Amino acid sequence: MSIKPRIKLPAEAKKGDVVEIKTMVQHPMESGQRKDASGNPIPRKIINKFACTFNGKPVFETKLQPAIAANPYLAFFAKVEESGTFEFTWTDDDGTVTTEKAQIKVA
Repeated sequence: MSIKPRIKLPAEAKKGDVVEIKTMVQHPMESGQRKDASGNPIPRKIINKFACTFNGKPVFETKLQPAIAANPYLAFFAKVEESGTFEFTWTDDDGTVTTEKAQIKVA
């Protein structure tokens, strides 16, 4: 399964601005409660953790539970004081880690 993250944040901001960051990752988020056509349980496979850092410093982190919808969408805010790189990390039940980076320029 290919996990495809999408990130939306401004390319530029002024020093001290609070910017909105939107993320979405393509993932089925299978809860483990459903059954396939043959009546067999479909194994649980969810993204259970999301984290965001800016220039290596924590910005936002959350744990996700099976009730989260497929293709989870998260939006949050961060205050930017300098140009740099946001790094986003999604961790799956099986230990698979997906990362994406996005730059912002602060004037």
